[in-house]
Amino acid sequence: MPSHAHHSTTEPRTESSGPRPGSDDPLQREKSHLAASRSALRAMRADAEALNIADVTANWVNAEVLQGEIDARIKALADLSHTPLFFGRLDYLHAPGLELAEGAAGENFYIGRRHVHDADGDPMVIDWRAPVSQPFYRASKKDPMDLKLRRRFGYTGGELTAYEDEHLTDPTEAARTSALLQSEIERPRVGPMRDIVATIQPEQDEIVRAGIGGSVCVQGAPGTGKTAVGLHRVAYLLYAHRERLARSGTLVIGPNRSFLHYIEQVLPALGELEVKQATVDDLVGHVEVRATDEAAAATVKGDARMAEVLRRAVRSHITMPQEPCVVVRGSRRWRVPAYELEEIVQELRDREIRYGAAREALPQRIAHAVLVRMEQAGEAPDDRVQDAVARNTAVKAAVKAVWPPVDPAKLVLRLLGDAEFLADQAEGILTPEEQKTILWTKPARSVKSAKWSSADAVLIDEAMDLVARTPSLGHVVLDEAQDLSPMQYRAVGRRCTTGSATILGDIAQGTTPWATDTWEEALTHLGKPGSAVEELTQGFRVPREVIAYASRLLPAIAPDLTEATSIRESAGDFAIRTVEPADLTAATLTACDNALAKEGSIGLIAAEARIPALRTALEAAGVSCLAPGEETSAEARLTLVPATLAKGLEYDYVVLDEPAAIVDGEPDERTGLRRLYVCLTRPVSGLTVVHAAPLPEQLADR
Repeated sequence: MPSHAHHSTTEPRTESSGPRPGSDDPLQREKSHLAASRSALRAMRADAEALNIADVTANWVNAEVLQGEIDARIKALADLSHTPLFFGRLDYLHAPGLELAEGAAGENFYIGRRHVHDADGDPMVIDWRAPVSQPFYRASKKDPMDLKLRRRFGYTGGELTAYEDEHLTDPTEAARTSALLQSEIERPRVGPMRDIVATIQPEQDEIVRAGIGGSVCVQGAPGTGKTAVGLHRVAYLLYAHRERLARSGTLVIGPNRSFLHYIEQVLPALGELEVKQATVDDLVGHVEVRATDEAAAATVKGDARMAEVLRRAVRSHITMPQEPCVVVRGSRRWRVPAYELEEIVQELRDREIRYGAAREALPQRIAHAVLVRMEQAGEAPDDRVQDAVARNTAVKAAVKAVWPPVDPAKLVLRLLGDAEFLADQAEGILTPEEQKTILWTKPARSVKSAKWSSADAVLIDEAMDLVARTPSLGHVVLDEAQDLSPMQYRAVGRRCTTGSATILGDIAQGTTPWATDTWEEALTHLGKPGSAVEELTQGFRVPREVIAYASRLLPAIAPDLTEATSIRESAGDFAIRTVEPADLTAATLTACDNALAKEGSIGLIAAEARIPALRTALEAAGVSCLAPGEETSAEARLTLVPATLAKGLEYDYVVLDEPAAIVDGEPDERTGLRRLYVCLTRPVSGLTVVHAAPLPEQLADR
């Protein structure tokens, strides 16, 4: 494939350049390969649709399972017209030693979102996750990784319109920033979050391709792509360990439904359709949440010490036997004395196994003691006799007396409603003041009538795990992890005890009173102590001037973090408008009008208390607005975002209304400043701050 060294290598070659008369135009050849690849993908889908399973399934169950797998493959083979089928090409100096179809181990490979092969099975597009694709993300002039040329492609509405080459082994060509890469990073956002498969950076790629054996924590400043890295890591692990994860399952956990809706198209665009998404509240949704705790109560309920309080509460139901157990079988009576029963119970307690598992083991242990006596008397009982003895009425009664069943929700109900019971279980763990903080002022009569909070639901989940082990998944991605309480970390950790996790977050964006101060502490609560902590500090989305302004808050909210930088070429639009209090709403609407005159999505972010007035003003002005998570379109590009829901979202332009109100809306100043930091770092192209009240002192001197 010829290079285009005859024209500028610092600018992408575009269609407008046009082929020279009589030349073999490279752009036209690439377009031909795109058309042929799309045709091959359609043929792959047609082959899947034509599969007849009538002769290979023995029964209807097998047929249903196989048909489901075929349907999923057909869906995964869909050609998304506005999504480039390939975005890069690698020309190797030597044929890579990879297991490709015979005759396909040439030196040119097209890198795309999924594998595409022709009728002979030869690859036309290589999956971005394959080993041969790795140099697309990692190769450099210093380490070309055996590449002669890396070509990037530019698209407009799904049509290939440009290409750009890097000659990695050419000493006459200087290292430079890719114009197409920069253009893709800065492209205006309309609609849900896109994948970043064409723009993954070397430091991101290292995290994406980290092995499944260990867990990884990513501390990422705003705009560093940590969420995208986590999602692409799931896609990579499913590619590299599909069978293993198909059995054990994968899960993406986000902070709220709006956020999950925003990211839900990323994995399907990469061909991964089976990854489930949930919030922490979804995971622990064993009761209906109808109440909100005060910050002080939620903090105590979320404290890791509550795990020990609950463990004590569960085990408080165990009582040592006072009476012997007498089993009648036929004409014989077999007596297990109280002291022997006590030894059995004590042994089960000391083993620290789940309460429910021990309760299931207890009748078998008592039955075994009976069988020993039978054998001593000359009988020869077998396993069936032991099972029958374990089901004996006397044994059941003994088990119920010393190891009664525990209902986790009823246990937490009693703990929060009975001051004496709580005092007994929390003695030496919680102070009397802390106990008083979490006690209900009016105890609920039943589990159903209780006004449970989110923190209560987490306590019930902990109690459930103390009774019966929570099933573990193969891999869990936890995003915006900095906001979780220790008890919430434990709830997530239970879902990946035998699997691995990718933990994503930013200490500076912790906006709950119980937000974690260090990742080491969070990883311990998750049950993943010692996991690798990677820090992403190079921003790709937030404009340079905006991130520098927001970073003024870091000494007050996260003094130990490295300040983020931005690789953005443009400084971005940035303005601060000071107005009179009476003019605040009108000035905010004017800023929105100015933003709407530009291309892309607009987020109007404001304190919760300001949302009703702004919504009314927008309606009066005839400006339609969306709720967070609703998909933007060409007709509706403005989203009205309460500051509490801004985390994880991003917009081309952000209008930030009254920062002081955002800070004042939180229970303490540090949390308020962290919330403001989140809101300031949502824009991709421009930020306008409109305020009447004084700005926080950290920002006031601009």
